[in-house]
Amino acid sequence: MWRRILALVLKELASLWKDPKSRAVLLAPPLVQVVIFAYAATFEVQNVPLAVWNEDNGAISAELVRRFAASPAFRVAAVPDHPAAAAALLDAKDVAAVLHVPQDFSARVLAGRAASVQLLLDARRSNTALLVNGYAATIVQGFALEQQSVHVPPLALEVRDWFNPALDPQWFILPGLVAVLSLIISMLVSSLSLARERELGTFEQLLVTPLRPLEIMLGKAVPAAIVGLLEAHIVIVAALLWFRVPFVGSVWLLEAALLVYMLAGVGVGLAISSFARTQQQAILGVFVYASPAIVLSGFAAPVENMPVAVEWLSRLDPVRWMLVVSRGVFLQDMPAAVALQAIWPMAAIAVVLLAVATVSVRRALG
Repeated sequence: MWRRILALVLKELASLWKDPKSRAVLLAPPLVQVVIFAYAATFEVQNVPLAVWNEDNGAISAELVRRFAASPAFRVAAVPDHPAAAAALLDAKDVAAVLHVPQDFSARVLAGRAASVQLLLDARRSNTALLVNGYAATIVQGFALEQQSVHVPPLALEVRDWFNPALDPQWFILPGLVAVLSLIISMLVSSLSLARERELGTFEQLLVTPLRPLEIMLGKAVPAAIVGLLEAHIVIVAALLWFRVPFVGSVWLLEAALLVYMLAGVGVGLAISSFARTQQQAILGVFVYASPAIVLSGFAAPVENMPVAVEWLSRLDPVRWMLVVSRGVFLQDMPAAVALQAIWPMAAIAVVLLAVATVSVRRALG
């Protein structure tokens, strides 16, 4: 039995490697996606176009405007001189925010009275608006403290950022890509396996071979798992060597989690492949599954912020659990006991999906 399975595994790997298009699909996209996601998918907000509508000609207001202009978060893109011009800039998305300094700002500050400035935000980009609001509030608060006669505030907040002291978004994104890209590739390879047999006309040949349905499933699953693990390690190497993301946890713990995770991804792909009649249908099935799986996983938005029903649905998503292990092993030296709390749900999902895939393959083979 094992010789038959090994022969089928080698045949699948050879067919993947001999096809130039398959080689290109397996090797090029992960590297391209790592670079694109690492540099483009960032939670930082920098060089935000800012319009400054300053109705005050005093030195105090000029200093506040200089604080905004010197901040890396802002770039003064326009200087409107009336409300209509400021509104037009926001409407046209030429700027993301407008800083309005009223006429009596400097006079009120010099007189020791309460003064205020207004920040108009383009809330159509809600996440950017929240970040810009925070940056602007920090600048204004720092400026206000310097204008006070008592320079030591009665209460100070000391912040220490654990696990990511530099608040580098790449440290958050790249460990997540280990889970996302490896799942897509493993599902893609496994889902195309039976569909490719049907299109090439070799599916009927499997029916007359000594291979049993379980052996066929294993012979199709192992190559997809190997390719998925290869893709995961390509992302890991790029994260460590090129982007200098720290790795402080256990290598073996990550490898064990990836192996269980690949079984879950292969189960999904084989189930899709058993129903798909063409490779196009298989590819469509992969992306129909992958899109909500990534959204529910917490890759971009925290799972804790989702509604209760959606949060419970995400527990059936293997990507969610792999993200916990990947980010935990990379950044915080996650203990094995804590990692097992995320690995066992992946194992349960893998068992169920592989069972469904086995039944589907058995039915497909008649």
